[in-house]
Amino acid sequence: DIIQRGGTILRTARCLEMKTKEGQKRAVEQLKEHGIEGVIVIGGDGSFMGAKAISELGFPSIGIPGTIDNDLAYTDYTLGFDTACNTILDAINKIRDTMSSHDRVSIIEVMGRNCGDLALYAGLGGAEVIIVPEHKIDIVRVCERLEASKQRGKHSGIVVLAEGAGKADDLAEKITARTGLSIRSTVLGHLQRGGSPSMKDRFLGTSMGV
Repeated sequence: DIIQRGGTILRTARCLEMKTKEGQKRAVEQLKEHGIEGVIVIGGDGSFMGAKAISELGFPSIGIPGTIDNDLAYTDYTLGFDTACNTILDAINKIRDTMSSHDRVSIIEVMGRNCGDLALYAGLGGAEVIIVPEHKIDIVRVCERLEASKQRGKHSGIVVLAEGAGKADDLAEKITARTGLSIRSTVLGHLQRGGSPSMKDRFLGTSMGV
């Protein structure tokens, strides 16, 4: 009865002790003491660093890529990414309603650390401008695109900004100064990290479990 639940039923999170050699050795000792023969680590970059550390100490570990950021290069998609994308897309749709009625532009800041995949994939589903850390921001081009969109008769604009590329409030100030457009900013934050998994994530999690 867990396939429909988000988050972690194990209630696990990062452990600062695992960043030290002493903590890593203690972890291996604890695992052996409890008769555990190997660990399957579900997580992202931080979790996998821990798995790598205990593996180098001779303890078997397997990594299952689970992070909304989709920032692990050796897999096409990570667990949680599709669900987070759909959460962002739902927010874009709802924010668009308000922006349209008030003739405004909204900058929506999304998570992803230094990877722009969340912004890119969700933004393709409903944004005029997508800004990711993999490419330097061209503020002039961003402004030109928003102004051109308004001239074509659009009553609103959506800019999806990856958190690794900047802050929504800072970008809003720069665009307003250059264009005079009415800008609002929204930081989605941890809203993106929860919720019932999408069909794609349920299939991916089940496949990896098998």
